[in-house]
Amino acid sequence: MGAFDLVIRNARCATAADVFEADIGIRDGVIAALGRGLAPGREEIDAAGRWVLPGGIDGHCHLDQPTSDGSRMADDFLTGTRSAACGGTTTVLPFACQIKGQSLRAAVDDYHRRAEGKASIDYAFHLIVTDPTSQVLGEELPALIREGYTSFKIYMTYDDLKLADREIIDVLAVAREHGAMVMVHAENADCIAWLTERLLAQGHTAPRYHAQARPMLVEREATHRAIAYAELVDVPILIVHVSGRETVEQLRWAHGHGLRIYAETCPQYLFLTAEDLGIDDDDRHGAKCICSPPPRDRANQQVVWDGLESGVFQIFSSDHAPFTFAGPQGKFAAGEKASFERIPNGIPGLETRLALLFSHGVETGRITLQQFVALTATNVARMYGLYPRKGSIAVGADADLAIWETGLSRTIRNADLHHGVDYTPYEGIPVTAWPALTLSRGEVVWRDGQYLGTPGRGEFLRCVLPEPARPKSRPENDTSWRS
Repeated sequence: MGAFDLVIRNARCATAADVFEADIGIRDGVIAALGRGLAPGREEIDAAGRWVLPGGIDGHCHLDQPTSDGSRMADDFLTGTRSAACGGTTTVLPFACQIKGQSLRAAVDDYHRRAEGKASIDYAFHLIVTDPTSQVLGEELPALIREGYTSFKIYMTYDDLKLADREIIDVLAVAREHGAMVMVHAENADCIAWLTERLLAQGHTAPRYHAQARPMLVEREATHRAIAYAELVDVPILIVHVSGRETVEQLRWAHGHGLRIYAETCPQYLFLTAEDLGIDDDDRHGAKCICSPPPRDRANQQVVWDGLESGVFQIFSSDHAPFTFAGPQGKFAAGEKASFERIPNGIPGLETRLALLFSHGVETGRITLQQFVALTATNVARMYGLYPRKGSIAVGADADLAIWETGLSRTIRNADLHHGVDYTPYEGIPVTAWPALTLSRGEVVWRDGQYLGTPGRGEFLRCVLPEPARPKSRPENDTSWRS
């Protein structure tokens, strides 16, 4: 009988800090040894000539999330985690969304029911706080943080999700007191509503006008306001799905003033532009790329690439929000001629996130391999309280690994993907790398084009208090905020 359940031989490993060669010994789903000439395993994989990286962690994706507009997400925990595994992702963090008038606890209970028996890889929950009543702020949210739901998202737009400014400040204060990480969707709702009304009054209803209703200034202003509130309360925050230059300037200002303001960006801001929303009023296919903030222009793509390289962004997520293009519950749930503001926001991207960044970032020299690992795994684990169990290759960590095939000549096609959506916005984009194997806690869930995952094997993860959420003004040796 082998000393290990599995040994990966001749691995060229990369972490967020190092590159090294080693055999990886795995026992009971955990990395038990790193070294050369390890004892035999009951199973062995030769990774010679291929990179072995930590499995991806997608820190921002939406699966089977309730909606209020007649639409329905095309991916649940079954198809969503299948798609993730086939793209090298081994952990996902979707959102338990509170419906206004509902308790936060009820939202969490409902989301566990939706996930039960379906996930093939591990998962944790972010919370979405939409109704911060005194009960939620004083009892439910602190209790849930203690139970391992240590990150939550707030919105500054969307009528059924947004918080007023005073509510935002109150939520930030709870996060500071209890050590949680707050994610902020930063867009100015009143500006968007004002622009939308005027566009519709002029008969501008096609998908392409979505971008005109959400120019960069509405993202910039809301980001500025969110940073100010975080400074007031003295609490770190994470600005999600940053789209371009004007918000990057706000982030650089915050960093220059010593504020702990973190940021995330997504593939749509590297590979799509406003033109993908349609080039004329008859182009309904532009609905496939409606997301918020919208894609900008090619100049802003370069700004985002520069931000990934320079450290403006800590996290690279998919913001997977899957709605079919065809069908009564998809992009045109409000009718085939629905105006742009009635088309569900969101695009799929769980499976393609890593290959896009590896191929067009690492392989082209725009970012290093260590930066890739940090952006897609290690930083995510740290930001959301999953490190060191997840996000690295280290003794004692879960054996969540992706073995990468490089030097490929492949094109992204929806027919090859494993999500429940009938399109990908990245159709036709070439990639030169894709995971050949994905291992979740030592079990192969994807191998050479074949999905091998089992529904229900994924475990729910309770997150610890994330170190990046620690308020800056507290002395390094003051741990009282964790009590």
